[in-house]
Amino acid sequence: MEERRYRSASGAPIALRRRQHSASCRELAVRCPRLQLRSLSAVTSAVWLAAYGLFVLSENSMVLSAAIFITLIGLIVYLHFVKIDQESLLVIGSLGIQVTSSYASGKESTTFIEMGQVKDVVINEAIHMTPFKYWKAAIRSPNSLLFSRLNNPNCLSLSS
Repeated sequence: MEERRYRSASGAPIALRRRQHSASCRELAVRCPRLQLRSLSAVTSAVWLAAYGLFVLSENSMVLSAAIFITLIGLIVYLHFVKIDQESLLVIGSLGIQVTSSYASGKESTTFIEMGQVKDVVINEAIHMTPFKYWKAAIRSPNSLLFSRLNNPNCLSLSS
């Protein structure tokens, strides 16, 4: 197993782990840093300060309860659907390709494509306005394409 550390386009540290399971089985995994307590505290403080300001103006305690509720629901949604901790690509020569995304909440999303349906694999990056957008694609035989946008742009840098 070989692990290399890189920096993403935004400067965040990422790690690329390459593992050769056998002659025909190879895995590439990209890991991002965990959720930073500093950024979580900043967002929570901003929401609660805004809620406190509205509470002072309206003198309604429901504003504070709503701020706590919105913060908790927002955090759960972010951890379960947005924040990806690791993405891996497992290539088994004669069988197929498995793409797995592991979210911060522990949820995993896995897609498997049989090798007979794969014509080529492309990992590409695109620039849209100022941020980078990363895409992964598996080109299937006749003319179909499995194409998806990576949720976390800080999680992919496969150049070595």
